[in-house]
Amino acid sequence: MFPNKRNQGSSYDSSFKIGVTPDKRGQMKLSFGMIFSIFLIIIFIAFAIYAITKFLNLQKTIQLESFSKDLQTHVDAMWKSPKGSQEETYFLPNHIEAVCFTNDEFNNLMFRSSNYPDEENIKHIDLAKITSSEDPYCIPNTDGKVKLTISKDFGEELVTITR
Repeated sequence: MFPNKRNQGSSYDSSFKIGVTPDKRGQMKLSFGMIFSIFLIIIFIAFAIYAITKFLNLQKTIQLESFSKDLQTHVDAMWKSPKGSQEETYFLPNHIEAVCFTNDEFNNLMFRSSNYPDEENIKHIDLAKITSSEDPYCIPNTDGKVKLTISKDFGEELVTITR
């Protein structure tokens, strides 16, 4: 009297039976895969940020070393000549506030900065003359550029650096 639904060709889902729960394993595998993918993406982004900051710090260190090397080269060239004066522009990182010369025999060049306490030694410069008015004698860093005048007169043995 009651027709059988299976025989009528309609689809019948066994998960709708009372007390039978659908299989959720497929959903858990998808969720784990998604979480793992998001975790990997976060790891890759963190590594990329770390690498970029390391490269930027390396660039700042190279700029400082290049400044010291170029300054020593220009001082040596002026020291070997009998007389001369030249203005040089050097590029430094913006976190360096000033380049200072002190009347110290071994570390006469220092960088005024909160996070770079390094000192260098520049040869063939007249520290007594450079630091006679102020010690340390500082030249400000303006927009990443430091302008120095390197000079030497007849009869002088050492080179003088001024603003």
